[in-house]
Amino acid sequence: MIQTKLIPRTTEAHEPPLLIKNLLAQSLKYEPQREIVYRDLFRMDYTRFNQRVRQLANVLTDLNVQPGDTVAVLDWDSHRYLECFLGVTSTGAILHTINIRLSPSQILYTMNHAQDKVVFIHEDFLPILAAIKPQLTTVETYVILSDKVYTGTSEINSLAELPEGFSGEYEALLKGASEQYEFPDFDENTWATTFYTTGTTGNPKGVYFSHRQLFMHTMGLLTYIIGYEAMPFKGSTDVYMPITPMFHVHAWGFPFLATMMSAKQVYPGRYEPEVLLKLLITEGVTLSHCVPTILNMLVSSPAAPKFKQNLSRWKVLIGGSALTKGLAKAATELGITVMSGYGMSETAPVMAVGYLNEQEKQLSPEEQIDLRTRAGRISPFIEMRLMDDDGNFVPHDGHSLGEIVARGPWLTQGYYEDPERGADLWKGGWLHTGDVASITPDYWVVIADRTKDVIKTGGEWVSSLDMEDVLSQIEGVAESAVIGLPDDRWGERPHAIIVQKPGYTLQAEGIKAGLQAKVERGELHKWYVPDRIVFVTEIPKTSVGKIDKKKIRSEMKELILGK
Repeated sequence: MIQTKLIPRTTEAHEPPLLIKNLLAQSLKYEPQREIVYRDLFRMDYTRFNQRVRQLANVLTDLNVQPGDTVAVLDWDSHRYLECFLGVTSTGAILHTINIRLSPSQILYTMNHAQDKVVFIHEDFLPILAAIKPQLTTVETYVILSDKVYTGTSEINSLAELPEGFSGEYEALLKGASEQYEFPDFDENTWATTFYTTGTTGNPKGVYFSHRQLFMHTMGLLTYIIGYEAMPFKGSTDVYMPITPMFHVHAWGFPFLATMMSAKQVYPGRYEPEVLLKLLITEGVTLSHCVPTILNMLVSSPAAPKFKQNLSRWKVLIGGSALTKGLAKAATELGITVMSGYGMSETAPVMAVGYLNEQEKQLSPEEQIDLRTRAGRISPFIEMRLMDDDGNFVPHDGHSLGEIVARGPWLTQGYYEDPERGADLWKGGWLHTGDVASITPDYWVVIADRTKDVIKTGGEWVSSLDMEDVLSQIEGVAESAVIGLPDDRWGERPHAIIVQKPGYTLQAEGIKAGLQAKVERGELHKWYVPDRIVFVTEIPKTSVGKIDKKKIRSEMKELILGK
């Protein structure tokens, strides 16, 4: 760092820290009458929301939660979760968003590792808690979350009826708490949130973020999503509904942005296709984000064409896995505006979002699909480079490949109590993503593959994502996954599994013949014809809806090779 001259400081001058409570404060200034909706069960305006967040802070105080203590949440996407996003963190406590799709043993590990003190748990997950509760080492009390209180059917009416170790039911505790609470100032580098990534080996890794990092991530989204209108989001007309679990990287940070803007927000609870579609229509949802699996589920619904007029207002940011051209075309035909984004758990997560400039907006829909399915343009305030195996930077010429490395104001500092893997993540002062990509001179990021998923065959690298993209455009293909398996002659060879759309009967040899014809016409590389294609009813997914290629390689190897 160079030597600079600092501005003189005045003792009396206030230097406000960048805190999550400041995002909350904006929600009351301009449009407090807008609503936050939970399924068809509950709705409130921002005035009531702010009151409830302060009531939650008082409940935490009554439960002896101190600054630096960890409060865990196991819930579906709800208004309660949003209140914890703002309320738990603004007291100076740490919010642990538990991945409800982990195995009970993994949930147990994360709760003990994070040293959870208080746990907010939806009644649907009480069986999981019953299995692990005797082995929890730091939890002092539990608060139950119930949807039944909104329908008047809750059986939990008094502390005497609660299981041992429970302090009360969420709504009852809020009702008895004061609406007055002054959120304190503290250092902006204070730890705000933690969650656990599901790695391919070993225990889940704890990722953590400070108030400053989450504040700056919100500013990055504000600049790119609203300022540059990468995915136009106007508080006056747009309605936001996440379809990415709130336990997964803060639902990509959008709840903080939507709250700051006092935009109408809709929380769908447990993901059920008919509920999602109903909320999209009845609440006028215009902006969502999700993994391709969810979009494919909605686009493939027999009911979807009936609501084309409603869907034509819907903008969807896709991340977590590659958006294939086939899925993008299917969504576009329903009038849905789709765009890709890129990031990872360790980056809070957004580092790139698709942005069409004035020239690109004049392109034909077919030409735009090619851009919309790229990983996006590099976000404001993010530095992104490509690096080869020797640590040298690779040019941004749109062709040269390298591992994406990044720096920015909201990237995690490491892994909790795992300095070795943290040092490996930040080797050489750059965060290493493990993704192989090219970057164009105009900042478009084109992901080739995960380093572990690139197929090394015949001395060349073949992108499994590119192969999946080609397969997605074949009529009758609903989903596909491509992996490399050992081959004595070529090192590795690509193998594909395919889910067919209802009503289609595809043949492996027919698909391979069609791909070979493209090779002969010079449209595809010769390596893009899989050695074997196997049809399955379902492709294995991770807990956040990504294609689980590790599981495919380990558990479906026998099926794919036909042994």
